[in-house]
Amino acid sequence: MSAQIFRAQAHRPLSPRALAMTLVALAVLAAGVAWPTRASAAPSCSLTWGSLPKDHDNFSGASLVATRTGRHDCFDRVVFEFDGTADGYRVEFVDQVRSDGEGAVLPVGGGARLRVSLKAPAYNGSGQATLPHRSGDHVAAVAGYKTLRDVVYGGSYEGYTTFGVGVRSRLPFRVFVLDGPGAHSRIVVDVAHRW
Repeated sequence: MSAQIFRAQAHRPLSPRALAMTLVALAVLAAGVAWPTRASAAPSCSLTWGSLPKDHDNFSGASLVATRTGRHDCFDRVVFEFDGTADGYRVEFVDQVRSDGEGAVLPVGGGARLRVSLKAPAYNGSGQATLPHRSGDHVAAVAGYKTLRDVVYGGSYEGYTTFGVGVRSRLPFRVFVLDGPGAHSRIVVDVAHRW
């Protein structure tokens, strides 16, 4: 009798939901993809960057051509892109960020402020601006970011270009240089979400 019940259940068609779940499971197994687990879903954010000033003392004639921001699991990012090789910077926490040239205090939002001094101009060899911003302009939409609160352009004067980066509080950060694509290089500032 039990064999007859088993045969009857074995030939019963699957419900549409059960069929869909079975097909997904088979596709995942065939692709060799592991099912996500709680341990693998959470990023490890053990960062050891610190919050002291970071400095690299090289000047460049490459012009700054773009700024952008990005969100990551453990940090928020600001990228400064140049039309050539550029790797000089000084990034530090300050009470106030001042514009290049005139020294006006920039309106940088957030609980703490990073002064980003790029050792390269935001103008070309003819003196024409290579960024579409004026000193004091807020240059990034950072609503919804965990750490970034503001990015303000502070102008470019005598080969230096300044930005004020507003963050939630004084948090660890790092600065590094990426080359490419092409002849472009990028100076990257990452600010951690927590200590």
